[in-house]
Amino acid sequence: MRTVNWLFIVSVALFISGIGFVIASARTARSAAPAAEVAVVTIPVASVKQIMGAITGPAANVIYGAVSTSVTAAGIKEVAPQTDEEWAVVGNNAAALAESANMMMTDGRAIDNGDWMKFSQQLLDTSKEAIKAVDAKSAIGILDAGGPINETCDNCHEKYQRQ
Repeated sequence: MRTVNWLFIVSVALFISGIGFVIASARTARSAAPAAEVAVVTIPVASVKQIMGAITGPAANVIYGAVSTSVTAAGIKEVAPQTDEEWAVVGNNAAALAESANMMMTDGRAIDNGDWMKFSQQLLDTSKEAIKAVDAKSAIGILDAGGPINETCDNCHEKYQRQ
């Protein structure tokens, strides 16, 4: 009988100790200081011309071509994304266009803090409108976003000629 009582007492003591360790570790986890943040330094690799040629231009062309109406002798032809995959392609390109605007505003690429930043921010904002239109699967929304995107590009290219 003594062995059974002794084993019971040891088991209870281990159980209570285990609960104590769980509580103590939970308290220290809550009060632990946050890890020191590591400063991330980005270094531009691509030039503005490369970003325009590889990201901005192709992405804008997808948005411009996503929705259209053609009138021919054969009749009226409406073009708009129909499937989830087609909408995803337009959405991915709208996101790429928005991110290219962010890339244009980074140190080392931004030409100035005036109109360059204003046009880049406008491109970001109008690209976000295209993303919202894609999320809503709104062909009219894509058309509504495409005009301001094009206008922003034209205004920027008028001031900062392509070279």
